[in-house]
Amino acid sequence: MEDEINGAVPCSSLAVDSILRVGTAGAIWGLCMGPYDARKQGLSGVTRASFVAKAVGKFGFQYGLVAGIYMITRCGIQRYRRQKIGLVNGLVAGALAGAAFAARTRSWTQVIGMAGLVSVFSAAADYSRTS
Repeated sequence: MEDEINGAVPCSSLAVDSILRVGTAGAIWGLCMGPYDARKQGLSGVTRASFVAKAVGKFGFQYGLVAGIYMITRCGIQRYRRQKIGLVNGLVAGALAGAAFAARTRSWTQVIGMAGLVSVFSAAADYSRTS
C-alpha cells in the first residue's frame, strides 16, 4: 500500500511530511535531553531555559534535515529508476543522509561509518517492507 501512495504523492509532499514528523521527534528529544545536559553543566534560570530552547531547535533541525535528505534522495532515485522499488533506493538514500548527518564532525572515518550504517539500516527497512 505504501508503494501505491508513493507513486501518487509528489516527492515534495513526502519530504515535507518526513521533515515535520522526524523534526518533531528531534525537538521532543531535545526537550528531553536539554534539561539533562543543562543540569550536568550546572546551568539555572534564564541560561538553562536558553540552553534547553537551543537544544530543542538543534535536534529538531538536524533530525528534520536528515529525514528530508533521505526522503528526497530515495524518491528521486525511485523516479530515476522509473518507479522501480528495490534495495538500491534505500542504500543510496541512507548513505547520503548518514553522510550529511556526520559531516559536521569533519572526520572522514565518521562520515563513511555513518553513511554505511544508515545505508544498511535503510536497505534492511526497505527489504522488510517489501517482503
